[in-house]
Amino acid sequence: MTTLIPLSAVEPAMLEELLDAAFGEDRHARTAYRIRAGMDWLPALSFATLDEDDLLVGTIQLWPIALMTREGRAHPLLMVGPVAVMPGRQGEGFGKAMLAAALGALDVETSPGRPPLPQVLIGDLDYYGRWGFSAEHTAGWRCPGPYDRARLLLRCPNPAVLPAEGMLGPWPEAS
Repeated sequence: MTTLIPLSAVEPAMLEELLDAAFGEDRHARTAYRIRAGMDWLPALSFATLDEDDLLVGTIQLWPIALMTREGRAHPLLMVGPVAVMPGRQGEGFGKAMLAAALGALDVETSPGRPPLPQVLIGDLDYYGRWGFSAEHTAGWRCPGPYDRARLLLRCPNPAVLPAEGMLGPWPEAS
């Protein structure tokens, strides 16, 4: 049986070991790390999953970031990821359970009648599309590093509220 726990209950060293195993020790050079540089993940929306033996097998983190326009206006977003599952345990539904928990918590945390902040991630549309993520509205967005435009995905009930162009990066108050 899978158990979801708050990510804050996981020892930081264990989290780092899992992320290294899932993405490699060079993961800090990835564009997603540049986008959220200097930010802390959001405890209320970040989870870990334990397997039937209470071993850490997965994590998901959500981060406050922004889409900055040329004029310097920051549009708040949430970055989803990394969604990490221990190699050898992938394909067992841990990622799906964590995404459902994080996105479900996000929807619950939102005030009634107010949609949650738009969510963005870099990932495979075939996988993340089932949760409403799409690259349809991100073609004019840029990232601070290399990325595949088809993998820059957005989940937003009304994407028209966001600018068509901008640069993704940390929320400006962290600077």
